[in-house]
Amino acid sequence: MQTDKQRAWALDQLQKSIFFHQRLHEWQLLEVAERIEDISGESLAWDLQELEISEMAWKRIIHSGIKPIIVFAHPHVLTNAHRSVGYYRMLSMVSQKSMGQIGLASTLYEQTERLPSTEAAHRIARRLNALICMLIEQDQEIEIREFDLWRGMAAGSQAQGSWQNRKGDLIEEIMRRDLLSQLYRVGLIESDNTVDISPRVVELNLIDGRIVRMGSEPDIEVFTKGRIQAAMEMKGGIDPAGVLERVGAAIKSLRRSKETSPGAITILVMTAVSLSAQARSDIESSRLSVNYLFTVEDILHDVERMAEYYSVLGLNSLEFN
Repeated sequence: MQTDKQRAWALDQLQKSIFFHQRLHEWQLLEVAERIEDISGESLAWDLQELEISEMAWKRIIHSGIKPIIVFAHPHVLTNAHRSVGYYRMLSMVSQKSMGQIGLASTLYEQTERLPSTEAAHRIARRLNALICMLIEQDQEIEIREFDLWRGMAAGSQAQGSWQNRKGDLIEEIMRRDLLSQLYRVGLIESDNTVDISPRVVELNLIDGRIVRMGSEPDIEVFTKGRIQAAMEMKGGIDPAGVLERVGAAIKSLRRSKETSPGAITILVMTAVSLSAQARSDIESSRLSVNYLFTVEDILHDVERMAEYYSVLGLNSLEFN
């Protein structure tokens, strides 16, 4: 049987894996690479000195049978292929922050469809090519798949930085998707009804007339004939620091639901690793406001506890009125 620490680790890794996978598609890493590979670089003018490409690096790429366009940044590509700046930046293993520090901020060109001016493209190409050449010169032999690894290392480093800022929020996204899956499983939403749960506040009309609202406070509300049937507040942080503050905020939110609809069932969901003895004591002393306590780990990994959770929410079956 897994300990709380092991389940917290599994939850943390699940969040991280999902986050990194989403960034892969959000940054269009594969699409941009394919776009560049399709460009006919042979028709471009390659002024090596102007583009800061060394003779040694150029010859190694040519003799390896690798298309120069895959390795070296060319202003024509940067000004015509969307997000290509990010491709060559990652190839040189330079961070976005470093680019900004030398006056060549690249974030706008990487996250939108905006293209750099010809002047900016020349400056970016020269800077990145100089670094790429130095990396190539370090290897006696060059293999084309190595460049994918270079970009992968840079992308991973960038994703890690973003992950540190997002890791506390992603649990909510996982729980939302699990809830939506449950609604499909029990037939509360028709299988051919595609639902977008990415907006901050989402209202789902169930086929039995009830409404599920995913919002900010509380995180989930189930309405029956305009009254709150059940309310769930979730605090997904895994850091024990500040847990009492998070618990206090959740209790206040659920108390307001009780005041609005005295018969409402209220649920607090926390990560097991963050539930200190004092936090459990505070929750226990607030049973008038918090009817049920579940952990995220139980809901996601324990079939019986997951079934109990959805039963308490009233989302385990149709409920025609």
